[in-house]
Amino acid sequence: MDATPFNTLVIETRVIEVLRTCFDPEIPVNIYELGLIYEVDVDPSGAVGIKMTLTSPGCPAAGSLPPEVEAKVRAIPGVAAVK
Repeated sequence: MDATPFNTLVIETRVIEVLRTCFDPEIPVNIYELGLIYEVDVDPSGAVGIKMTLTSPGCPAAGSLPPEVEAKVRAIPGVAAVK
């Protein structure tokens, strides 16, 4: 199922809502408000691309945070893929 432009906007809004539920374990602020998310791109096919960073090169959440983001975004209705 291809996403219409409206659905693309709805999916992007839901992705941002989900990103606000992801927290760096060392800082009690969500990763979206921390500015760790540089870009959210939703393709009409439902594929979501997220450009993000971590709080530091040696961030202890490097192994857990990206998979958490991917899993939560993948669970959004209408999302076909996440990268």
